[in-house]
Amino acid sequence: MKIGDIVALGLWPESKKTTSQKGISQLEELGYNLFYIGKNADLYTCPGDEPKVLLVRSDRCSVFDIPLNLEIEGKGIFQTTISNSGAAFAKAAGIRTAILSETVDQALSIAPRCQLMELCKPLETEIDGEIVQFELIFRNYLTGSLYDACQNGNDPYGLNLPANLPQWHKFETPLFTPTTKGLKDEPLNSAKVREVFPEIVSSLEKLFKDFTTFAESNGIIVVDTKLEIFVNSKGEWVLGDEVLTPESSRFISKEDFDAGNYISMDKQILRDFGKAQNWKEKAKDLKPGQKLDVDVPDSIKNGILNGYSTILKRLSK
Repeated sequence: MKIGDIVALGLWPESKKTTSQKGISQLEELGYNLFYIGKNADLYTCPGDEPKVLLVRSDRCSVFDIPLNLEIEGKGIFQTTISNSGAAFAKAAGIRTAILSETVDQALSIAPRCQLMELCKPLETEIDGEIVQFELIFRNYLTGSLYDACQNGNDPYGLNLPANLPQWHKFETPLFTPTTKGLKDEPLNSAKVREVFPEIVSSLEKLFKDFTTFAESNGIIVVDTKLEIFVNSKGEWVLGDEVLTPESSRFISKEDFDAGNYISMDKQILRDFGKAQNWKEKAKDLKPGQKLDVDVPDSIKNGILNGYSTILKRLSK
């Protein structure tokens, strides 16, 4: 299937820039053709007529939607393995994901970075007069942007939380805090989104609760997670490729959490470093397609890899 066929199916926006660059030779020789270069992964069309694509994760890094000139060797393989594990957990709960069970030839050296994906388009609908796409976020604890909002007397999701809740307050039932998906993620009223997608939200809420219990029993505290919903060629809703992974969630080891050391085992490590280095301000002068030149010490890189490794070991039991 060629990129023109994908666009014709309405499963790839014409506005999203594709590439004519050649991809990895061992894939191109088998009929997989590179058509999109993302911040952290690349997409290839697949031989044949089925509506599917091949996602190949790189070791490239990005934070705050800023592409970096940073690669962390081995990160892509960890991400792919954890993503497959999260997808398997969701499928066992009866929830479809875009990740297909079939795989590329496992003899290929690139195979550990590859996922065959069903072709999908983002879920979107009208909210308050605007057509929006969604990020569906569930939170077990009061921290991050929601804590800051509460401290400032704001209620971005219409949750009516008490103003005096302390940071790291645990909610008896996970909070649902949806946002739009775009250049800037804008909070949406929780009740309105539930009303529009009752079956999706209730299914994902149960998935998040069950995963939280499973993870804690294996030594990981799940602070929050972001789930992205897509629509396949049959009109069914499916989860994307980042399902219950450190790219879409915040994980803390139980031993650290119990000791009051809220040290993330995920992408937050790089976010915190980037915040301290003022990357957002430095990135304002970047031209389209340009990467931010950053200098990241080995201690940060190793901390991220150790976190991924621990997550994989504990969640693959």
